[in-house]
Amino acid sequence: MMNGAPKLDRIDLRILSHLQRNGRTANVDLADAVGLSPSPCLTRVKRLEKAGYITGYGAHVQLERLGPVQLVFTQVTLADHRREDFTKFESYIRNVDEILECHLVSGGFDYLLKFVARSVVHYQSIVEELLEARIGIDKYFSFIVIKSPIVKDYYPIEKLYVSHD
Repeated sequence: MMNGAPKLDRIDLRILSHLQRNGRTANVDLADAVGLSPSPCLTRVKRLEKAGYITGYGAHVQLERLGPVQLVFTQVTLADHRREDFTKFESYIRNVDEILECHLVSGGFDYLLKFVARSVVHYQSIVEELLEARIGIDKYFSFIVIKSPIVKDYYPIEKLYVSHD
């Protein structure tokens, strides 16, 4: 048991793997897929939820059906590198809805951000607001996404955490 969380076995990992691909699957179908009867399967799902392994269920929305959408990856370098500089930057951008992801990375810049916007013009207006906010951005480089041939909304849980010795 790590951090008070139950130790997961192969069946728990299989449950997580199935649920992340289809959170609306019926318990009977999930139980069949992971090799359990329905009652113990439901007990395990509830335990995984309670322990925080499952943090929620949601719908995957096809944004392009709603209207134009532009994804942009942005490299951000901060002017200063004290702890408070990182904290100030992260606190501000946490509230920018168009920023889907923020990663502190090693290498030639500090952060890699993933934006979603209506257009390149909309993206640029968001960046201008970030610059005007004086949150420590020294420079940024934008990468406009032309096409996303592969986007996975699930993790390869069993390949990452099940021993294949």
